[in-house]
Amino acid sequence: MDPRTTTDPADETTRERLPSEARPAAGPTDDRRRSALLSRPGAVEGDGADAGVAAHYGNPMREQRLLVDGLAVVDLSHRGVVTVSGPDRLSWLHSITTQHLTGLPPLQSRESLVLSPKGHIEHDLHLVDDGETTWITTEPGTAPALTGWLASMRFMLRVDVNDVSDDWAVVGESSSAEALPGEHLAWRDPWPGLVGDTAAYGPDEGHPARGRAWREVIVPMADLASAVGDRDLAGTWAAEALRVAAWRPRLGFETDHRTIPHETDWLRTAVHLHKGCYRGQETVARVHNLGRPPRRLTFLHLDGSGHGLPERGGAVLLEDRQVGWVTSVARHFEDGPIGLALLKRNTPVDATLEVDGVTASQTEVVAP
Repeated sequence: MDPRTTTDPADETTRERLPSEARPAAGPTDDRRRSALLSRPGAVEGDGADAGVAAHYGNPMREQRLLVDGLAVVDLSHRGVVTVSGPDRLSWLHSITTQHLTGLPPLQSRESLVLSPKGHIEHDLHLVDDGETTWITTEPGTAPALTGWLASMRFMLRVDVNDVSDDWAVVGESSSAEALPGEHLAWRDPWPGLVGDTAAYGPDEGHPARGRAWREVIVPMADLASAVGDRDLAGTWAAEALRVAAWRPRLGFETDHRTIPHETDWLRTAVHLHKGCYRGQETVARVHNLGRPPRRLTFLHLDGSGHGLPERGGAVLLEDRQVGWVTSVARHFEDGPIGLALLKRNTPVDATLEVDGVTASQTEVVAP
């Protein structure tokens, strides 16, 4: 056993485990609304986690180019929106999630995770405060569960938690600007920068997302069409292709019920290593200080000679032996078929893998 791997056999987060023991987390089961923007010409509705908004508007490759150039926006109105108000909101969120949030200035964005007691990722919070209320956007269908958990943690503190997803929508756009006073509130994605006292499990120099611009603008649901205006629309296929190319993990895609942040390089933007106790903090500290994560995220360059893409959740094989599973797949406008996969840590980085009969080479995301 590697001396840098923790050896407590009672802690399943730190032992080596086969990826075949895990599968992508099940999607939300709520009956989500359909976006009004699905009436736009060419709109084709997505499915799975991205049902209710457009997967594309007829030309996904063109939509990617427009999105990269900052000329298009993405309808993300299926995302959840949760508000936390009250004078104790930031210190309270600081104490129960992974990021340092006390003293957060108005309009400044942060990302934070909710972990299980064993350190497994349960929620990803895209968080921005307006000076009176903390606004959180969440993965589609997860707002009710997050709201319920937050409400159960209030105790005697002066906080009020509300799921306002029916009244507020999210629009994605290629911008690195925080919102200015008087503008719609916006969450700016910090990926792949290192936020606060944290650590990277993947490269810093040469990271493919270096210089990437992305933010989520929160607008009244009734004003969604006017907020988009006459700008071109890109679908979730375009946004997902750019996310995968940036090695950006997504809850429910790059995570299952046992994923810890180290496995996906999520510490870099969402986990502060020395801010004090929170649920799951012991696992975060133990793996960081004493070992390496049992699995690692890798980027896949998929063989593009065929017409189809492997299925997300499909087994990744090395010489007929399963070593992981595919978490995301996409067709990039420059790189062709690409994907992300969560692999057993000791899978050789230079190995040629196979997914659904498609060969794949790797680029290291999280170091073995």
